Amino acid sequence: MDNVPANLSQSPLDHPVSSEPGAADFIADFLTRLQSENEKTQLQLIQDIAGQGESGLTVLMRVLQDYQGHKPGLLAGKAVQLLTASSSPQAQAFLQSQFPQGLVPVRSQRSIDYAPLQALLAKQDFQTADRVTLEKMCELAGPTALQRRWIYFTEVEDFPAEDLQTINTLWVVYSEGKFGFSVQRDLWLGVGKNWERLWPLIGWKAGNTWTRYPGGFTWNLTAPRGHLPLSNQLRGVRTMSSLLTHPAWTGQ
Repeated sequence: MDNVPANLSQSPLDHPVSSEPGAADFIADFLTRLQSENEKTQLQLIQDIAGQGESGLTVLMRVLQDYQGHKPGLLAGKAVQLLTASSSPQAQAFLQSQFPQGLVPVRSQRSIDYAPLQALLAKQDFQTADRVTLEKMCELAGPTALQRRWIYFTEVEDFPAEDLQTINTLWVVYSEGKFGFSVQRDLWLGVGKNWERLWPLIGWKAGNTWTRYPGGFTWNLTAPRGHLPLSNQLRGVRTMSSLLTHPAWTGQ
């Protein structure tokens, strides 16, 4: 279950967007219900409420206000995506004022700017986000990797844990927990570290045929768990292995 703050239905809303009669009761009732549900139902409720006009957007803003100061979770990530996708000027103003740097803190030991990746994932532009993820990892690896546009497994071994955790958290938070290196690692461990069992599980291979880029991949949340971000397996598994065995995941 997502880590819903205990005061979710109690804190005041600083940026009200609806003065309709009964709006306050509607919001309070919804937030009370939200606290009692499991994570899967929470995400569906948030999706449904986004279609309820200004009152629905008010609920999303309330959820995000109460997440400030807490570790970003899947529910908050979904709320940001839905507000980002809305045409409401007030929703956009809220995001700019409350989360000017994005929901997830983008920390880097090598001063890499992960803000563009966060913006793409908030928009659910998973295909471009996948490409930018590779670019950021090449940037981590250095000028030579940037020029060749792919990374060696030895370069991955030298990546700071903080940077990999930032990239991973962005993917997890903005995918309802479906995508990310840690998700791929859990699936890989679940099949006994058997690569040939992992590839079809995450949709990268069918029989003896590798999924073709880009058209064969699924760039939305209907994809299998662990489908994204991608790694080029035509060069072998050593880079992927370095990612999934990196010390960044120790204790996670």
